[in-house]
Amino acid sequence: MTSVERPQDPTAPLPFFVYGTLRPGEVNHGLFLRGRTASEEPATLPDAVLYDGPGYPYAVHRTGSAVVGELITAAPGAYGELLAALDVLEEYGGPDRPGNVYDRIARRALRPDGSPVRAWVYLAAPLLARDLRESGTEIPGGDWFRRRGASATETA
Repeated sequence: MTSVERPQDPTAPLPFFVYGTLRPGEVNHGLFLRGRTASEEPATLPDAVLYDGPGYPYAVHRTGSAVVGELITAAPGAYGELLAALDVLEEYGGPDRPGNVYDRIARRALRPDGSPVRAWVYLAAPLLARDLRESGTEIPGGDWFRRRGASATETA
């Protein structure tokens, strides 16, 4: 399996790999995920780098780097509602739409034991990704919780 792939069905019920404000303890986790998940487990996203944004991060494809986050599995019966809510939050209107801020892509994430799992991840849309590569502020280590300037309460 390659690290980037598009399933035939853009609504395929995959877990979500989250790396920023949707991680446990962050504001959007409480607003969008609380009560809608069956499981949440640590994971990494290979071949991606994290850039700082205006209060939230952007993940961009880059071979040889990794992003730290969690795999979120929707609770039974909550998948469709959760998928729709996250697409709105991430300003994703569908595959290859020019107004997308993020693109939702199926990628291989890794559990702590190294086992792979295919998951949805929101990556910066192509034009934004290009700008970030040229002049963005990279978050060292690919961990939103370890960014410069994060307060102790934000990283707890």
